Formats: sequence, structure tokens, C-alpha cells
Amino acid sequence: MSDALIIIDIQKDFCPGGALAVPEGDLIVAGVNELMPEYDAVILTQDWHPAGHSSFASAHPGAEVMSLTEMPYGPQVLWPDHCIQGSDGAHFHPDLAVDRADLIIRKGYNPAIDSYSAFFENDRTTPTGLEGYLRTRGFMRLTFVGLATDFCVNFSAVDAAHLGFEAILRPDLCRGINIEGSLATAMEGMAQAGVSFAA
Repeated sequence: MSDALIIIDIQKDFCPGGALAVPEGDLIVAGVNELMPEYDAVILTQDWHPAGHSSFASAHPGAEVMSLTEMPYGPQVLWPDHCIQGSDGAHFHPDLAVDRADLIIRKGYNPAIDSYSAFFENDRTTPTGLEGYLRTRGFMRLTFVGLATDFCVNFSAVDAAHLGFEAILRPDLCRGINIEGSLATAMEGMAQAGVSFAA
């Protein structure tokens, strides 16, 4: 069985000083780089929003950042503007060894639908194409690292398990936002979905 490392959204806007900074998000970069040579494939995801994306609080007059709204596909957290296509904040962390990547999956580029998972947009039906890529290359064991544990990493790992992949999380190489207990909820949900945890 071939192993793939899925590195979720290690971008400037998700690191300290960024528009949607995950606490200590930059501290995982060195460890992620060290892990890359152990895998047969390395895949990066990159949040890639058009300006004025519907998941931005700024697109909803009077809405508070981190509040919930209802979208046609269900509840949606309204985020600060972040990872706008071509912006400095959308770039990968400068220390991340991006040249090792076999594939970069960009997500969240549909202005009407947010996308947490590396596999599906938030409508839970529109695929990113990652599943087909992994299957055609024979990668069925996937290890997940990156940002943020309780959102994009969580959704990606759970979807991988539901799709029949062996999904492994490296909690030491992830960091979470933790909105009102979302980190503990995500960890419990991943375990229930069949995601295993490794150190």
C-alpha cells in the first residue's frame, strides 16, 4: 500500500500575523517538512477565495465575524476576509517545502460555496477531484497534517474515512482555532468516523 501525506492549508493567513491566524500555526512547519520524505506522495491544499466570497462576514452587511449564517447548503461560519486569490496571505508559509508536492488542490474558489474538505465543497456533493487522483495513483493510506484541526483538517480526514481510505491524523502537526469547544468536538467526531491518531 502506498502512503500519501495530505498537508492542509499551511498558508500565511492561517499563521500568526495572518487574517485568520491559527494560534501557533507556524510551529508545525518544520515538523511537516521533516515528514515529507517518508511518503510516496505529498499533496497540498490551498484555500483560494475570490474577493467578496460568500463565507466572508464582510459579504453580509451587519454580520459579525465568527457568527453563523444559513446558506443553501446549511450553516456557515462567517470568517474574516482571508486567502484571497493572488494575495500575499493566500501564499503558503514561506518555510513550507512546497517543491516536494506532487499536487496542489485549491479549494473555496466557488464564490457561493465555502470548502473546508480537501475532497468536497461544503455542499457535501461537489468534489474537488482529489479522491479520483488518489485512487488512480493507488494511494489508500492518507496521513493528515495542517490547519486548522477543527475545520479543514477535520472535514478532510472524516471525508477520507467515509470514502474508504485509511485516514490517519498527526495531532502534533496540526493546530486548531477552537471556537466554543470546536476542537474537542472535532477530535471526537474524527475518532467516531474511524480516523486513527498517530504521533
